[in-house]
Amino acid sequence: MCNITDRAEALSGIARTSRYPHLHASWRAEEAIAHIHGWDFSHIDGRYAEEDNLPWDYRAEILARLTPDMRILDLDTGGGEFLRSLGHPPALTAATEGYPPNIALCTRELLPLGIDFRPADAKGPLPFADGCFDLILNRHGDFNPAEIARLLRPGGVFVTQQVGAENDRELVEMLLGDTPLPFPDQYLHIAADRFTAAGLVIEAAQEWYGSIRFFDVGALVWFARIIEWEFPGFSVDACLGALERAQALIERDGCAAGRTHRFLLIVRKPV
Repeated sequence: MCNITDRAEALSGIARTSRYPHLHASWRAEEAIAHIHGWDFSHIDGRYAEEDNLPWDYRAEILARLTPDMRILDLDTGGGEFLRSLGHPPALTAATEGYPPNIALCTRELLPLGIDFRPADAKGPLPFADGCFDLILNRHGDFNPAEIARLLRPGGVFVTQQVGAENDRELVEMLLGDTPLPFPDQYLHIAADRFTAAGLVIEAAQEWYGSIRFFDVGALVWFARIIEWEFPGFSVDACLGALERAQALIERDGCAAGRTHRFLLIVRKPV
């Protein structure tokens, strides 16, 4: 694992042996500007590729169940980008978000539209009455099966696409070495068991592994700083040696690659 101890000594050693000292400043620049607006990765468009041929279509699964008269809730909505794209009547639309920068964004963007946005941690109690939603959505966010069961009306449906426990592991280990899984319970079978225990019925369940490739180290640096829960303790200075190895790999193979891990789970509350 990249060791921050004796940083000055480590950096001086790298400086003496580095093949890429001319790139260090650009990597630090990427680290310095790493931030995100909603869930927008446009800064690294064309500099990385994430396999998107999932065996399911999250949007299609929602639209197949959504009718104009439904009351819907989007948990951990990010900046509300996907929710707004559904074009559902705002008076029947609610959303939550727990990440402070996105709370500010949602307050500014969703409330004026008439969407019932409320700051909340999706893992805990949610500020809505029992049985008030026909459809609850969750894409790559937290969830609490007992709260989902409480909030759904009889016959209501919860649709979630999740990032799995093994997401980006090859990239994490490339930069940080052997690092514990940040969310070791993020597997389809564990989530399905939790919803079954909460009294909900599994309607659909699929798990999938894809690929993610980075074509320049600067994009990987930006990504690792944004996804800080997957890359704990990462910084350019602490991981210069690993970044140099990633640069050599890109020069040899054209990319630094890893796997993505996703699963889809759709559950229904019995009538």
